Amino acid sequence: MRSIVIPLLIGLRSSFRSQAELQVEIVALHQQLAVLRRRLSTRPRLRPVDRFFWTWLSRLWPGWRRALVIVQPKTVVAWHRRGFRLYWRWKSRQRGPGRPQVSPEARALVRKMSLSNPGWGAPRIHGEFLKLGIDIGETSVGKYMVRRRKPPSQT
Repeated sequence: MRSIVIPLLIGLRSSFRSQAELQVEIVALHQQLAVLRRRLSTRPRLRPVDRFFWTWLSRLWPGWRRALVIVQPKTVVAWHRRGFRLYWRWKSRQRGPGRPQVSPEARALVRKMSLSNPGWGAPRIHGEFLKLGIDIGETSVGKYMVRRRKPPSQT
């Protein structure tokens, strides 16, 4: 009796669901069948593509837990968390030792320009460097300018 009633209830429930949700469930079940067909031992081996499929599906389809048979839902959540950690570890990796250094020639030119033109500040010298096509920041120009001692106050 149970073998007749349960399929009827499942069929009745599926008649109220949308066509898109049914198609997604069919794709999920086909994927699980493919995993079970290619297994060599009693335990199915999931490839990274399978793990990616289920983490992707869990983000897009709210009913993914109902269709999942070959692994537990908490396993899929753990895969998603591990992938998220790997992504942010890759995103925040060290790309280099820091800012690129200013060449010694550019430093010498900054000093020479600041000595030759005492009225020019860092913005003006930076603008001259841009006209010459030399890529250096304004703060770096200010850092390498020659500092003049001010005369003592007369008070």
